[in-house]
Amino acid sequence: MSDIYFEDLRKGQVVELAGVTITESQIIDFALQFDPQPFHIDREAAARSPMGGLVASGFHTLALSFRLFVDQGLLRQCNAGGAGLNEVRWIKPVRPGDTIRGRVTVLDARESPTSREHGIGRFLFEMVNQTGEPVLSFLGTVLLKRRPR
Repeated sequence: MSDIYFEDLRKGQVVELAGVTITESQIIDFALQFDPQPFHIDREAAARSPMGGLVASGFHTLALSFRLFVDQGLLRQCNAGGAGLNEVRWIKPVRPGDTIRGRVTVLDARESPTSREHGIGRFLFEMVNQTGEPVLSFLGTVLLKRRPR
């Protein structure tokens, strides 16, 4: 898909996201840097935890989800900055070897109240694992440039 601009957004529009398989080393590397809890970095401690084994940080899953959105070719030229995340739900743990994929639905596209050069897009991200079980959902709001004239 080519880059989008504010004018290209339509309420209800859906973008399907490709999948990515998460490895144990990726889980541990991310967690060591950003979320060093035992069930993210230590196999033995994770096995004794309520998680029952090593799991990805929810922030890792969230970051991968947004990466998949950008990898579709969206937002490369038109993103003017994030405006917020809301209603983040970590529904099911993501484990080593899981493949997550998802879809993004345009919930709203409105004019910016402060800039003629921008609009605001609100998106629902819904991520699932390889068996179709939901693992993450969140609302993302992005300030978007208008198409150059």
